[in-house]
Amino acid sequence: MKDQLKKTRKVITRPPKKKAPHGRGPLAQGLMALVIFLLLVTAYSLITGSEKVEEISLSTLAQEITAGSIAGITVDGDELEITYKDGQKRLSKKEAGTALTTTLTNYAVPVEQLSLVDIEVKNEQGAFYWIASFAPIILPILFIVFFLWFLSRQVKGAGMQAFSFGQSKARLTAPNDKSRVTFKDVAGAREAKEELKEIVDFLKNPKKFLDIGARIPKGILLMGAPGTGKTLLARAVAGEAGVSFFSISGSEFVEMFVGVGASRVRDLFDLAKKAAPAIIFVDEIDAVGRVRGTGVGGGNDEREQTLNQILVEMDGFEPNEKVIVMAATNRPDVLDPALLRPGRFDRRVTLDLPDRKDREEILTIHARKKPFAEDVNLPLIAERTPGFSGADLYSLMNEGAILAARENRTKISQFDLIRSIEKVMLGPERRSHILSRKEKELTAYHEAGHAVVASVLPYADPVHKISIISRGRVMGFVMKLPLEDKKLQSKKEFLDDIAVALGGYVVEKLIYNDLTTGPSNDLQVSTALARDMVTKYGMSDKMGPIALESAGGKPLFGMGVGDKDYSERVSAEIDAEVSIIMNEAMKKVEKIIKDHRKALDAIATKLMEVETIEQKEFEQILVAHSIVPKKKKDIEHQP
Repeated sequence: MKDQLKKTRKVITRPPKKKAPHGRGPLAQGLMALVIFLLLVTAYSLITGSEKVEEISLSTLAQEITAGSIAGITVDGDELEITYKDGQKRLSKKEAGTALTTTLTNYAVPVEQLSLVDIEVKNEQGAFYWIASFAPIILPILFIVFFLWFLSRQVKGAGMQAFSFGQSKARLTAPNDKSRVTFKDVAGAREAKEELKEIVDFLKNPKKFLDIGARIPKGILLMGAPGTGKTLLARAVAGEAGVSFFSISGSEFVEMFVGVGASRVRDLFDLAKKAAPAIIFVDEIDAVGRVRGTGVGGGNDEREQTLNQILVEMDGFEPNEKVIVMAATNRPDVLDPALLRPGRFDRRVTLDLPDRKDREEILTIHARKKPFAEDVNLPLIAERTPGFSGADLYSLMNEGAILAARENRTKISQFDLIRSIEKVMLGPERRSHILSRKEKELTAYHEAGHAVVASVLPYADPVHKISIISRGRVMGFVMKLPLEDKKLQSKKEFLDDIAVALGGYVVEKLIYNDLTTGPSNDLQVSTALARDMVTKYGMSDKMGPIALESAGGKPLFGMGVGDKDYSERVSAEIDAEVSIIMNEAMKKVEKIIKDHRKALDAIATKLMEVETIEQKEFEQILVAHSIVPKKKKDIEHQP
């Protein structure tokens, strides 16, 4: 199986921008308000027009009173509401400005008959009376005015939103922000911090540099693998200097509209000049800073226009003495040369993966506010994590805390951190993935083959752990860790690594006289390594010191894609050389397996019993079968 897998990277996405619900734009909202208004008017008309009352004349009213059929009269101004003794109601109008009794007396109504009628006079006054009187007229007018105001506001908001595309979306971290980061929060990267301390000193004391005629670099490019702390280091510079910090991603400049990217660049620099001294940080600048002249279509032209504006703002006619631009990328090979010339990104700071001492410091920082048991040994965890980035180490400590909390414990133990290393590298355990006895035996022999070959070959890394418990997409694994951190790798080490990768393949072929799909990933890794030896590192005697392929590829098509820079004949020779390297490694492995068959059987049998073998127990098995385990002192005496 594959000995070392590509480690997972942790991803922080920003939450998506809130969008208006479907169908709720300004026009839709206006139409909805209009429909509601029409419904209210219709309902009001139905209510007011539902009750129809017959109107009679004053002469008829006088006759009815004389006949004794009237029970009461309600006087409301010049209107009369007449109530008959049978419950019916009529309406009438009296003479304006004349009392009702006088009017009826003039119509020859006897006084004794008039005294039998209950006459009520409404004398309404005050604000409520006038509101009630004018409400049927005022309310529709007010509703129309509100509707027009609401519609104009929605349209204006939509128009302003359209014009806001050209505004910068940078996030500002104020100098007095309590959550600011300093160099104390950044472990490792000693040389990078020393380089950036000059920037901090200039922002704090610019006069010292200006008096001697020195100019501070206008741009600092942070280069390094993902997760090495480029963004964190940029925030630490702003925190140490106590200046405004504008952060933005390279992809946030470019939108679907032409010219938006350049407009946002101008707006960003205008904001930084107003807040000067300030730092502008552009993360993943390769999104807009790629080599110009290789684009196809309008989208790439828009990216080039954005890049041109960045170049002008960094070193154009208008000097920006107190605005420093910092950028981060893990693909410096694809950046435009104009970005890297003096006057723009004058200084390039490289961040490597942390060594053992740096890893221990990073673990110590991430261990803050975490309760640990007495058996926790951070130096040992640092030793077991070569190749881990700062983000990987953060994930390791976080996973350890999660494992302890899942088991209802209040402290994190060493065992939690050990398990977290494997989880970050390979993925979570799959205990539910139950193997049959035959598959379990085959997996045990497969992993034992890797372990035996790694223990015998002098330039292979020593084995720290063997397991046949499924994790992620692998059914088992052998954890090999170097005795010390290495920056360079030799041809002998490459050849031994290829041989170790073929250990499981050879074991299946020799012992079971058959092959499964298990070694497929091992074959891919070892073949790719052999091809790199021939085409990139000049480690083939037949091909000679020629680099036939580069890691960057062609800018137009992307990494590793495009036309070959060599002929078909050379391509056939490369394939032949790769095949020779693989076959020689397989012969070497076959001899090792045959010579140490007893050790192979012992390791496989132990794996089937306990499923996991740690380094100490594994070395005891090796000593019992006359194989000397590798020690750190052996490195100095290798031929």
